[in-house]
Amino acid sequence: MDRKILHCDLNNFFASVSLLYNPTLYNLPVAVTGSEKERHGIVLAKNEIAKSYGVKTAEAIWEAKAKCPELITIPPMYDKYHEFSKKAQAIYAKYTDQIEPFGIDECWLDVTGSTLIFGNEVEIAHKIRREIKEKLGITISVGVSFNKVFAKLGSDMKKPDAVTVINRENFKDLVWKLPVSDLLFVGKSTADRLKKSGIFTIGDITLCNKKALEKLLGKNGESLYRYAMGEDNSPVAVPTPNDKPKSIGRSVTPSEDIKTVEDVWKIFLKIGEEIARELYAKNLFAATIQVHTRTTTLEVKEFAQTLQKPTNISIELSRRAIEIFKAHYNWSLPLRSVGFRVTNLKDDGFAEQLNLFMDEKDDEKAELIENSLRIVRDKFGNKSIKRATTIDTEKPDQQK
Repeated sequence: MDRKILHCDLNNFFASVSLLYNPTLYNLPVAVTGSEKERHGIVLAKNEIAKSYGVKTAEAIWEAKAKCPELITIPPMYDKYHEFSKKAQAIYAKYTDQIEPFGIDECWLDVTGSTLIFGNEVEIAHKIRREIKEKLGITISVGVSFNKVFAKLGSDMKKPDAVTVINRENFKDLVWKLPVSDLLFVGKSTADRLKKSGIFTIGDITLCNKKALEKLLGKNGESLYRYAMGEDNSPVAVPTPNDKPKSIGRSVTPSEDIKTVEDVWKIFLKIGEEIARELYAKNLFAATIQVHTRTTTLEVKEFAQTLQKPTNISIELSRRAIEIFKAHYNWSLPLRSVGFRVTNLKDDGFAEQLNLFMDEKDDEKAELIENSLRIVRDKFGNKSIKRATTIDTEKPDQQK
C-alpha cells in the first residue's frame, strides 16, 4: 500500500505573520527585510502583492524597490515566527505524530495511519488548510502524494491556500514537464551541470542512463533518477533530542567591506572557535569544510573541500577554511560577508578509528591548547580568553 504523505508549506510565512501585526499594510506591497544599517539589507520574505511586481527573496532592497518603488519594508519578528511555527505544528499533531520539520515554515506529515480516523489524505489536507486559516489567520499550501519528493513538489505548484495531489496516475503529466531546478535537492550548480548536458526537465532525467548520471553528479545522480521516477522511499523522519546536526556554520557581515585576506583570517579564527565548541559538545568531528562568500554586488559563491582527517580543533578548521578561500577567491570585488560551515560530520568513534590507519604529524599540542582554552572558558565564560588577532575586529565596548 502506498504511503500517504503531505507537505505543508506556510505561504509567505514571514510576511504573512508580520502583516497580522501590521494590518493597515495588508493591501500594499510589503517585504520583510534585514537591516540596511547593519548591512543585511536583503529581502527575507514578501507578500503576494510584492511578488506580483517581481520582488524576489534574497535580492537587495534597492533591487526590490527598483521593481516596486511603492514597496514598504518592515523588520523581521523572529519571536512571532517561531511562535506561529509551533502553533502550526500543534495543528499537524492533531492528525499524526509523524512530523518532520523542513525549516521553520515547512513540514512533511505521514498520515498513512490516520486515514481511518480523519478521512483520506486529501480530506486531511483540506482540514489542515482550513484550520490553519481559521485559527492562525494565515494560509498554507499542501502537497499530497505517495512520497516526500512529490509531496514537496505539490505544495509548490499552487499558492496560496491550496491543495495539490500528485499520485501514481498523474505524476508523469504533472511532474515530468517541470524544470530540473524544481526537484528537491537540485541547487543552482547541479541544475547548471544538468542543463549543459541537455537535461532541462525532470522528465529528461528519466531518459538518461543511470551510469552517465552518476558519472556527472556522483551518488546524487542515482538519487535524482529515483526521485524523478517516483521511487523516493525516504521516511518522514521525526526529530529526537539525540539527533546529530548535519552541518554547523557561521557567517559574518562586518560594518565595512572585507578587502584583505588578513580580515578574512580574523573572521575565520572566531568562526572556527564557535564551530569547534559546538562540535566538541556533540562529540563530532568535521570531515568537510564549505567556505561561503558574498561580494559587494551580493554575488554568492561556495567552495568545499573534504579533509584527509576529520577534526574538531578550532585552529585546524580555521586554517583549512582560509586555505580553501585563498585557493578559490581572486578578489575581483571586496566582500560584503564571509563564513564557513562544516559538513559530513563524524562521531568520535569514527575519528579514533581513522587515526589508527593514518600516518600524520602528531597534533597533541593543538589538542592540548584547545582543551586548555575550553577549561578557561567553561569556568570564566566564552569571552574570558581570546586570540590576540581577533581583538581588533570587535567593537570597543565588547573588548575585555
